Parts: sequence; C-alpha cells; structure tokens
Amino acid sequence: MKLQGAITINGRKYSKGDEVPWKIVYPFFMVHMLAFGLSGFFMAYSPEGPGVFFLYLHGGFAIFVYLVFYLTMFGREQVRWMFINAGLGLFGIYAEIGWILDWFGTTLEDYPLHVHVIPFLYYILYTFLLRQALLDISHARDDQQRRRRVERFYIIASVIVYGVIFLTGRTG
Repeated sequence: MKLQGAITINGRKYSKGDEVPWKIVYPFFMVHMLAFGLSGFFMAYSPEGPGVFFLYLHGGFAIFVYLVFYLTMFGREQVRWMFINAGLGLFGIYAEIGWILDWFGTTLEDYPLHVHVIPFLYYILYTFLLRQALLDISHARDDQQRRRRVERFYIIASVIVYGVIFLTGRTG
C-alpha cells in the first residue's frame, strides 16, 4: 500500500508515497479495531454499560485516532469515500447490527438513537478497512480494470449479505 502521509511503524520511518506491505498494516488494524469496536458495541448495548458520556469519550477518542491513521495511510480522497459509502451503507449497518443485537435478545429499537452512534462509526471504519484490504490483497488499487471488478464484487456481495440478514436474520 502506498502511504498518503508520513508514519513510523515498529520504529521504522516511512515517508509519504512509500510502499508499506499490507501484511504489516491490515492484520494489526483489523485485530485492534475489532477489539475496540467490540468494546464500543458492548459498552453501548450492555444493560450495565458505562453510560453515554464514557461511551462517547472512549469511542470518540478512538475513532478520532483511527481517522488520523486512515488519512495518513489512505489519503483524504479515500476517507471522503468512506463517509460517502457510510451514507449509502446505512441499510447494511442497520441490518447487521440489528442481526447481532438479535443474538442477545434485543433490537435496535430498544436503545435511543444516540447510543447507536459509536457502534455505527466503528462499523463504518471496519468495513472501510475491509475494502482497503481487499483492494491491496487483490492488487487492484492501481489497476483500474481489476479495481472495478473488485469493487463490483464488494458491492454485490455486501448487498446480498445485508439483504439476507435484513430479510431473514432479525426477529425484532
């Protein structure tokens, strides 16, 4: 992956435009973000959660830090597309988080709207990271034709998964 800003990884300095192997970046961020995303999810939806103030303090700070890294690694244009896709992806977020909450015997409607902000933002950041990983692992980032195929696959697979979950996975 080609960096869009300078960063130090494991004591090694990389400059804007340097290539960093995806194997260094994605495994770390996928595990790290999954852990923080799960913590945000459980803080938001647990009956004994820490309260909205701490949820926003903890989650807001983490999301801000992830955005700084995303801007450095992927650049402003890709991050802009993350938010565009987030706007388009509310259907998927609603379907999947509703499906997950169903595992715990609850629904999205059981919580006030403001509680959903942090888990939804984590979801947006995570799915963005998945798309970026897919582009790099498939070597499609700099190959316009391959990138279109990968993006088409990503969109079709996402709509199918979200649709199936939405139509069959929720009881609430």
